[in-house]
Amino acid sequence: MKAVAVLAALAVASSASAAGQQWQPSMDAAIAYASHRHGTIAFAVRTPTRHWGWHATRIFPSASVLKAMLLVAYLDLPSVRARGLGPQDRALLTPMIRRSDNAAAGRVLAIVGATRLRGLAQRAGMRRFTPATGIWGLSRIDAADQARYFMRIDSLLAPRHRAYAMKLLNTVTPAQRWGIARVRPAGWRLYFKGGWGSGTGWVDHQVALLTHGDERVSVAILTFQDGSHSYGKETLRGIAVGLLRGLDSGAEVR
Repeated sequence: MKAVAVLAALAVASSASAAGQQWQPSMDAAIAYASHRHGTIAFAVRTPTRHWGWHATRIFPSASVLKAMLLVAYLDLPSVRARGLGPQDRALLTPMIRRSDNAAAGRVLAIVGATRLRGLAQRAGMRRFTPATGIWGLSRIDAADQARYFMRIDSLLAPRHRAYAMKLLNTVTPAQRWGIARVRPAGWRLYFKGGWGSGTGWVDHQVALLTHGDERVSVAILTFQDGSHSYGKETLRGIAVGLLRGLDSGAEVR
């Protein structure tokens, strides 16, 4: 019984110690892992008051992570932001996010246009975003901007449509819940969008917001020329392990 009591006391002490600490990502572990992977890699992490990055301003083609910006831009249209969503709206936005439907994304881009995407980027404080209207997957992004965007994504949404949009980002189809989604810390909610080069390994990206009560962490991991989609997914997972380590320990996120 004494041993049980001692173990219980240690557990309480450990929990109290963790709760008094300020969380930060295990950048050394993530960098060490990324340094031994093929391809070009960059990542960034933000909390409400701090940020970290590795090659975080390196430019990449956006692929389908652009769809998270298309979602917000569409819902903020003057003709949309203050009214209820109809079947036509949902027929565009739901498959674009949950299944990463490319045809839907093309239609949304034709509606919102590059100017509104630039305006959204400006509101989000993004510094190096450049939209491409021909092949939208060639829009130019970096990890620092994407982490900055996802840290604020809910506040950038039209209030009337905030719950709907965040639900889409939280309910991506299981077939696309790889990388960060595989290592989501216990108790944290995940809102994210991935991008990949049609399974070729051309790019494999993930951008995400994790929340736990009032605590928030955003992450962007971008990769280029991985060699294969399966290899890229494993790179995303391995980096996320380091970046998210300790989030479920009780340490404070601020």
